[in-house]
Amino acid sequence: MQYEHILIRYGELTLKGRNRKLFTTQLAENVRQALIKFPAVKVQKNHDRMYIVLNGENPEPILERCSTIFGIQSMSLAIKVANEEEAIKEQALKLLLDSKNIRTFKVSTKRSNKDFPIGSQEFNHILGGYLLNNSENITVDVHYPDLEISVDIRTEATYLTSKKIRGAAGLPVGSSGKALLLLSGGIDSPVAGYLAMKRGMQLEAIHFHSPPYTSDRAMEKVLDLAEKLSFYGHSVKVHIVPFTALQQKVHREIPHGYSMTVMRRMMMRISEAFARKKGILSLITGESLGQVASQTMESMYAINAVTSYPVIRPLITMDKTEIISISEEINMYDISIRPYEDCCTVFVPNAPKTKPRLEKVEQFEASLIFEPDIEEIVEAIETVEIKTRESQEQELDDLL
Repeated sequence: MQYEHILIRYGELTLKGRNRKLFTTQLAENVRQALIKFPAVKVQKNHDRMYIVLNGENPEPILERCSTIFGIQSMSLAIKVANEEEAIKEQALKLLLDSKNIRTFKVSTKRSNKDFPIGSQEFNHILGGYLLNNSENITVDVHYPDLEISVDIRTEATYLTSKKIRGAAGLPVGSSGKALLLLSGGIDSPVAGYLAMKRGMQLEAIHFHSPPYTSDRAMEKVLDLAEKLSFYGHSVKVHIVPFTALQQKVHREIPHGYSMTVMRRMMMRISEAFARKKGILSLITGESLGQVASQTMESMYAINAVTSYPVIRPLITMDKTEIISISEEINMYDISIRPYEDCCTVFVPNAPKTKPRLEKVEQFEASLIFEPDIEEIVEAIETVEIKTRESQEQELDDLL
């Protein structure tokens, strides 16, 4: 059967009030950007639905791409017909007969167009009877059908669908503002970034690089993770922090039991200073409560005290198995486990404090002057922009 439309359902977005339009407009723009390599495709939206008009394009790669767009609850290939009983019957029968291995079916009608003369329940019976009379060895099962034919009678037309394809759900990327992700090369922080994007955040990332202790391969790993994140939303800017000198200073001057805590506080201070400079309003980390010494409640309290910024921790209640499962699902795990260390692991003390006292941390820091180091580092940060695959392909097309 030739499909000309893909029906997109909003899911959570339908719960929004007067500002729903802001979310649906952002979603429509994200869909357009994701499908930029399909120039014939058109995106149309209304109050509670969105339609992709295929205009002859193969729907399969479009469905695959849309499955990674946050804000889409589900999708269906759809047949658009006139609001006429006979036209609906004809197309519904084609849909039924074209479906494979079907023994039972069900008709579900939704009539938002009250000018259509037949009510929803009555039309279920009319259409169901017509399909039964014009098919063989197929029966009705209203509870567990092999095929459910949905009939959506709207003002402009009727849409017939028979299968729901799960979407990425969540909120459209860009609808919840921008945040700065502290992106290491490990498993946790890219998963935290992914989950933040699912709540509508647009990401920029900051990475602490300590050559020669961390290699170019470690940097390559981080950029590869950022590229994976970009596939779920917009381009991702990765801001690279030259951290070696300050990390050496902390390692040299701070008692070893507290050096990890102070190093994390320095990372927070640098991240906040850079976020303020860029007008970004929050930070995101991959911390999971109790996973390592720096992620105990006492450690997080001492580290967090250095910043007035909101720090979002999407993984805070997850165990490692749950985090790995998500990492594998979004195809980041194999990148994250490449054997190249980041700055968080190269200077780990033998016995880091799991319950550091804030007053002692502040006492150790007071004997040193870190402000000039932080200001110098913020000015020296370099940025690499990881563009979405669609943006790269469009730029290549423009050059050709």
